[in-house]
Amino acid sequence: MIEVTDLQKTYRMGDVLVHALNGVSVTIAKGDFIGITGASGSGKSTLLHMIGLLDLPTSGSVTISGEDVTALPDYQRTLFRLEWLGYVFQEYALMHDLTAFENVALPMMARGVSEDGIRDRVLHMLDQVGLRARADHLPKELSGGEQQRVAVARGLVNDPEILIADEPCANLDSENSKAVLDLFAEINRERGQTVLMVSHEEWHLPYFDRVIRLSDGKIVEG
Repeated sequence: MIEVTDLQKTYRMGDVLVHALNGVSVTIAKGDFIGITGASGSGKSTLLHMIGLLDLPTSGSVTISGEDVTALPDYQRTLFRLEWLGYVFQEYALMHDLTAFENVALPMMARGVSEDGIRDRVLHMLDQVGLRARADHLPKELSGGEQQRVAVARGLVNDPEILIADEPCANLDSENSKAVLDLFAEINRERGQTVLMVSHEEWHLPYFDRVIRLSDGKIVEG
């Protein structure tokens, strides 16, 4: 489903070139729950962002379901993200002046879904993460674990083929981390949804079907 070929990503920091990815190639099958691990600066988040179309590589390609997504024009990449990809970030990335309901609704609004369709789907997703009763609350009225569950609901609301999760448990305690991982495992198992998750915790590893470990911008395992 996902084919990464000779991916290179180089950043310039002043006069220094930083090679965040250095010839990464990997194939990921539909329905895999993949853990991406490695030390800080190993390139794991960079790889996730390339696959998630949040950044473009210096060279190489990412093909998803036969489509070279790195070659798409900006507008078509935006449409592809809306239709194919869902995101959950370490910092939640919620709009602070919007309620939990409104935050989850944003990806559906971007796709032009009807108001009735949005309401039913958003309430269903909030129910799935145990927060339907908190639909009208602002992020500041929710705990960290609740905010991350809102972010998970938002990432899943468009029923994406691929869920991109960049250290989603980094700011959570062990109980809330387990709740998020259990939810990922459930949607992966029951819906056959592909999940790519960056993690730095060893206790997360049993959740993954496969681990891709990076070091200095290269895959050393997986």
